[in-house]
Amino acid sequence: MIGIDVGGANLKIVDESGVHIHYCPLWKESDLAEIISTYAGRENAAVVMSGELADGFITKSEGISYIVDAVLQTFPDAVFYGIDAKFHMKACPQLAAANWLASVDLLRRTYPDGMMLDIGSTTADIVPFSQFTRLIGMTDTLRLQQGYLVYTGMLRTPVAALANSAEINGIMTPFSTEYFACSGDAHFVLGHIGFDEYSSATPDGKEVSREACLRRLARMVCADLEEIGEEGALHIAESFWAAQRDLVCTAVEKVRKDAGADPLLVGGIGSSTFAPLTGGVDLTSALGIPADALPAYSVREIAGVLERSYGIV
Repeated sequence: MIGIDVGGANLKIVDESGVHIHYCPLWKESDLAEIISTYAGRENAAVVMSGELADGFITKSEGISYIVDAVLQTFPDAVFYGIDAKFHMKACPQLAAANWLASVDLLRRTYPDGMMLDIGSTTADIVPFSQFTRLIGMTDTLRLQQGYLVYTGMLRTPVAALANSAEINGIMTPFSTEYFACSGDAHFVLGHIGFDEYSSATPDGKEVSREACLRRLARMVCADLEEIGEEGALHIAESFWAAQRDLVCTAVEKVRKDAGADPLLVGGIGSSTFAPLTGGVDLTSALGIPADALPAYSVREIAGVLERSYGIV
């Protein structure tokens, strides 16, 4: 069995050979079904999703149906994990944005008093494991209200969404609010991610390289890189990083304090960056769990347990 996590920007698949990440933006004409078809021959698939929210769909229900249909073309017996913590065989509202719950459902079995920070390309899931039944049915809107979902990530957050100025040539300079640069550019030049981790499209559609990222960052103050130099562009990256770091770490501490949760388990492509800052455990380096595809790994494991124990998946 393979585990599949269909996000709005990335398709993540976990099988016996490891993690496979495909850039697959659902707000454009996607090749979701085609990519999944390359995994034909596996016994079955267990699936979670969050891509139904992509604005290529008029409603979340439309997105759910699109994703389910794409999977069923290759895996007609696929099972889909829902926000009700149950598996389903067809499209239904419970499938919307259930990927985080699959991760919690798996980790809570070993760490019942712990919590999770899963920070990926787009969002940060910050969820305590205690009182799991209270989490069942919690939509992303409710999670935003509870502080369990912080909408910032390592790749796709616009720089101007979190930071508004940086010191350029000794002068505090406001940022433009255009989508000139993203969090991926900032993290790349600061050394938090490498070429392989920068898997999403760049704001200008150009390459991923240190110079290209610096050029995009310079655009935040309406400049060419030659005008403000590498130092100026790095100040822009650092301004964004300071804002994002404070936002995520503050949210983690609030949830940890409110829930009395321990330990903190950190997943996502930002795990190695945020685990030391939050005093958390990096799931990949410490436990061997593929942090960069935690929901896909989790839904595969949960389905496997049910299959071995009850023969119902």
